[in-house]
Amino acid sequence: MNKELCFSEIKLYKKLTVLALTAATIISCGSSKSVAASKKTPSKTISKSENLRKLDSNFDGKVAGSVKSLLKDAERYLGTPYKFGGNNSSGFDCSGFTVKVFQENNFNLPRRSSDQADSGKSIDIETVKPGDLLFFATSGGSRVSHVGIVHTIENDGEVKFIHASTSKGVIISSLNEKYWNKAYLHAQRVL
Repeated sequence: MNKELCFSEIKLYKKLTVLALTAATIISCGSSKSVAASKKTPSKTISKSENLRKLDSNFDGKVAGSVKSLLKDAERYLGTPYKFGGNNSSGFDCSGFTVKVFQENNFNLPRRSSDQADSGKSIDIETVKPGDLLFFATSGGSRVSHVGIVHTIENDGEVKFIHASTSKGVIISSLNEKYWNKAYLHAQRVL
């Protein structure tokens, strides 16, 4: 009888561990209902639906060579699966992805997205440019739980960002998508 009790405690512990890991994954980098991106730079503009915040950038300048290099490195990982705690090409979580891409370009970021949110200088969305970091509260509220790198500013000001989403892995999404528009918190310039 003691062995049976011990065995059922082990089974319960395993179930609780799986549940805790699943919850941590959802909280750490949020879930995404984004459309998967191809390996090519997206050119399709996401039209805004009603009730979205205006999260456009006025940036229309040239992108520095160092930022182009950083974005090219980020694009190499498009399609890489999501992996909680992941920080390499076999799988990334959101902050592991940003750490890896910036590290490949000789810039160190803290490991956690909430710590990255305090790095650099806080900037208004209207002034974001490629290479800046965007932060999100994917569980609601105001707690940072997701990070992405500004990838493209379209002619109409639409901000697109590259990130490791829990559902699709590394993809390019838009602040015009309802999910990301609602979850957006703020931007930081670290370069």
